[in-house]
This record gives sequence, structure tokens and C-alpha cells, in this order.
Amino acid sequence: MDSEIEQPKLAFSHFELQTPLADAIKKIGFEYCTPIQAESLVHTLQGHDVTGKAQTGTGKTAAFLITIINDLLSNPIEEERYIAEPRALIVAPTRELAQQIASDAQLLTDGCDMHVVTMVGGEDYAKQNRALDVRPVDIVVATPGRLLDLSQQGAVSLKNINVLVLDEADRMLDMGFIPDIKRIQKLLPDTKQTLMFSATYSPEIRRLAHDYLSNPVEVNVTPKNAAAHTVEQVLHPVDKSRKSALLQHLVHLNGWSQALVFSRTKHGANKLTRDLVRTGVRAAAIHGNKSQAQRTKALEDFKRGKVEILVATDIASRGIDISELPMVINFDLPHVPEDYVHRIGRTGRAGATGTAISFVSAEEVDLLSDIERLTQK
Repeated sequence: MDSEIEQPKLAFSHFELQTPLADAIKKIGFEYCTPIQAESLVHTLQGHDVTGKAQTGTGKTAAFLITIINDLLSNPIEEERYIAEPRALIVAPTRELAQQIASDAQLLTDGCDMHVVTMVGGEDYAKQNRALDVRPVDIVVATPGRLLDLSQQGAVSLKNINVLVLDEADRMLDMGFIPDIKRIQKLLPDTKQTLMFSATYSPEIRRLAHDYLSNPVEVNVTPKNAAAHTVEQVLHPVDKSRKSALLQHLVHLNGWSQALVFSRTKHGANKLTRDLVRTGVRAAAIHGNKSQAQRTKALEDFKRGKVEILVATDIASRGIDISELPMVINFDLPHVPEDYVHRIGRTGRAGATGTAISFVSAEEVDLLSDIERLTQK
């Protein structure tokens, strides 16, 4: 079901949520649902499987967390249980995303007496084992590899999972995690509610939904087609072979110190980063072929100013949340015009001004026309 962004606002109070959860939502200051929340909660709170097409920043995390927390509060377990038998599992492709989800879960479970545990690569095993030993675990947020490791060690059992969430499924596909997801599925009970969210809906993602979800409701919230008025949009016509030279020239000329550059391919991101580094620019690339540790380091260095130019592919860039990013550069125009709006929406946030620069070669004129049609600009 496609839904228009402009629709009557639905208040969280519309749903009969368990009191501790309703109180936590009020305390955070949430009053009205975002479109993805309004569309999905109607179905997920009734126990239906759902596939949601939504970009990062649309409120999908709160949508699936509210579903999970309400389900656990509605079905309390009175008897003693093995402490490392969680009842809800959220699988995310990267450590940063898993940690962000766990942080949101802590806020929403305030006053709900629930224990949230994060299992991610790059963290100390002993620390994660200790978190599992403290008290019964309710919600686990995990990256696929670490979850399988801890499960094989017997540190966690997945046999009592009521709700499974696969977040950013397209990104997991891009990063090669689907075999791990299949192994995780074998450790889970047959009867459970499954929610799957993805920013794109390729044939492979549809196959995944068909294999693991039961009669899912499809919720599709199309992104807004207008960029924030605080973003200045600039276009540079340039020959394809001269794009790298133009970027180097502009970085040096203007002294840019923090810009996010979008490349269409992983190979292109690597080559551009090498070109920039050769001219003395502190640059790093972030894409699906980079290890978790490499992506984390590049992102941290960018936030701290150690890296001036971060070159990213669309899928790898999701989860990059920098509150005051001054500039976004479309080194390559995206094939999907909505992705343009999503990319440039990373700057000019919260009233701050930002700049979005697009390099457009002759081969990309049709892509530019698609963007102009969508944005009416």
C-alpha cells in the first residue's frame, strides 16, 4: 500500500498501548506518528508480519520497537526462565546501527522493567557475556556474525523469540549477510512475528520476504520529494573524466573541511579517495566491502575532523547521522531520483543551512531530468 506523506496526523494515543510504554513515549515527547509508524503500527500491533519500505530517518526504528515492547508487556512471563533466552531479536547490518537501535530501545523501555542487550562485532566478548548473565534478557539487538558466535558458544538461546526484526535488509544483502540470516532463522521458533524493513525493494529482498514472512502486509512510504529549503542546490556540468579533478580543485579552492561525497560504486569510491589523498586531502571511503572496523574508524575520524572528505556509496552511507553536516556532493547522480532527496537531506537539518553540489556529465542528463521532475525544481 503506497501512502502519501501529506495525511491526517495519527497520535500515538490512538493505539491502546500498554501504560508503561505509553508513558515512555510521552516522556520522550513523541505525540504524532510519522507516516511509516502510522502505516505499520496498525498491522504490527495486531501481530501481522510486515515488510516496510522506508529510508533511514523516517521513524521505522520506533515503529518496530513500540511493537516489540507492547508485545512483551502484553504477554508477561511469570515463571522463572533461563536468563539468556530473549523474547525479541533485532538483527542489523552494522555495529553503529545496532547500537543506535539499542539506545532508542533503552529510552522506550524506561519504566517497563526490560533488559536490552547488544551483541555486535568489534566489542569484547566477556563484556557481552556479562550483560547476558545479569538478569533475564528481553530484547537482543545484534549484528549477524556476533549473534551466531554467541549462540554457538551457548551464551544465548533463540528458541523463545516472539518477534524478529530484520532491519535494513537491502544493506545486509549488499554486505553478504544473507547466509548468516539463513543460519539464524534455523535457530528460531517457526511461530513468531517477523518484521522486515528495507530502503529498496529488489527481487532478492522480495524473495527473502517470501521465504521468511507469513502473508506479510506491505507498507511502502515514499520519501518526501522536496529538499529542505535550507539546502542550497548547486549544479556543475562536467565531463565524466574530469569529475575527480574538479572535486580536488573545489576542495583546495574553498578549503572544505567536512563534506560527504556520494559515489555510485564501491570501485569508484576507492579510486576517488586515492585521487584525493594523493593531492593532500584527508579522505576515506565507506562501502559494503570495507570491514566493520574500517567503516567505524572512517566515520569516527570524519565526525572528529581527522577526515575532511568521506566518500560513500548510498547503502553504506545509511546510518551516518551527523547533525550539522555542511555539505553533500553528488559525484555521481543516483539512478533513483528519491535517493537524491535522501542524500541531500543529510545537510540543512534542524534549521541549519547546507549546500548540495551535483556533478553532472552528459551521460547523466536523463537522471537529472528525473530529479527535476520529482523535486519540481
